Amino acid sequence: MANAGGGEEVRNKQVIFRDYVTGFPKESDMYVTTSTINLRAPEGSNSVLVKNLYLSCDPVMRVRMARVSVGGFSSFTPGSPLTGLGVAKVLDSGHPDFKPGDLVWGVTGWEEYSLLSGIESLRKIQHTDVPLSYYIGLLAAAGAVGQLVGQFAKLLGCYVVGSAGSKEKVDLLKNKLGFDDAFNYKEENDLDAALKRYFPEGIDIYFENVGGKTLDAVLINMRVHGRIAVCGMISQYNLDETEGVKNLTCLIYKRIHMQGFTVRDYYHLYPKFLETVMPYIREGKVVYVEDKAEGLESAPTALVGLFSGRNVGKQVVVVARE
Repeated sequence: MANAGGGEEVRNKQVIFRDYVTGFPKESDMYVTTSTINLRAPEGSNSVLVKNLYLSCDPVMRVRMARVSVGGFSSFTPGSPLTGLGVAKVLDSGHPDFKPGDLVWGVTGWEEYSLLSGIESLRKIQHTDVPLSYYIGLLAAAGAVGQLVGQFAKLLGCYVVGSAGSKEKVDLLKNKLGFDDAFNYKEENDLDAALKRYFPEGIDIYFENVGGKTLDAVLINMRVHGRIAVCGMISQYNLDETEGVKNLTCLIYKRIHMQGFTVRDYYHLYPKFLETVMPYIREGKVVYVEDKAEGLESAPTALVGLFSGRNVGKQVVVVARE
């Protein structure tokens, strides 16, 4: 089907955000529908029309489901498609930096086709000798962060212990990803005692992505001049009132350096990151585990599953294969 603008009109399946969320997100907070889209970028615009191939499910998307979002992340708009990191193929472009056939990654819509106008975050994919889905996980430094942090730490010579929520994930950390040890936090009645078991002399570095009781236990077990990098606090995202952390005085007495960051702080280092990581991947020194959900219809279930630990590895939604 064509229209007066010269482009082909096609059906466009979409995952729509229903309304603002309190508590844990549910599949019913989203719904799948079909609209139409013109496969031609508007004449005279800098827009890029893409076919989405892979979408990333990330915990921060729960933050964007709230009426008042935090941390500089804008809230989703009820009645519109969700947005997030994706890998896509350019079908048409009004922007001089992109041409049909280019493979790209960046922020896109949860839909089959997206017309992207804000393309500041859109990047061309140069290396296609690795799976394209890696560009919304391993090669975007986003999602399933813990499995990568531990492997990078091992490459730098650290003793690494991971915390996970099932025996399957503990076995994965120890037997496939090369962690020195790992434990199931759901089976530990006393996190303080568990950490003392694995770190009898204390913790030098903690990568924080959990918050709450875990952070409280870690603070007690940090060594003097220890460092805590704060990337996320997934245990707190679904709470109407976040949990208080009781052991913050440890920051003083142990002179701990604790600093938050987001990936946006370091986009300027992305070329250097690729230069460092690509050889590790090609040489098999970094192992990456993905959990792929097939089709847009599976996207709500996949996203909600993040908050019950249903996924093993980076959660990806396969929209189409290139």
